[in-house]
Amino acid sequence: MDGEIESEELRSLLEADEARVVDIRSPAAFRRGHIPGSENVPFPSIVENVERFADADRIVTVCPHGKSSVQAARLIASYEGFDGQVESFEPGLSGWDGELADGEPETMTADEGPDAPF
Repeated sequence: MDGEIESEELRSLLEADEARVVDIRSPAAFRRGHIPGSENVPFPSIVENVERFADADRIVTVCPHGKSSVQAARLIASYEGFDGQVESFEPGLSGWDGELADGEPETMTADEGPDAPF
């Protein structure tokens, strides 16, 4: 893992289309609101989907409060086939001061089950 970033840096990355934002919450939580342009890969499915990130230059993981996203970033960074930069969004979605999108996940990789506690 390459560290944590704040809202201003994430906003700049999104504007320049320089990072892949991976929201690790449940599909139901993602539908209720997420950072525009992010993709949904629920935390329990990170390991089985980690090879999807192999070609990414930069990834930012997002969770509700910036705690679980650190673990997700570490998992992605530890993948042998990943050579890019991976960071956690430090304040979490609760600290995002930009707009939120709602609706279906752009990428849904896990079966939709009961809502996680986040």
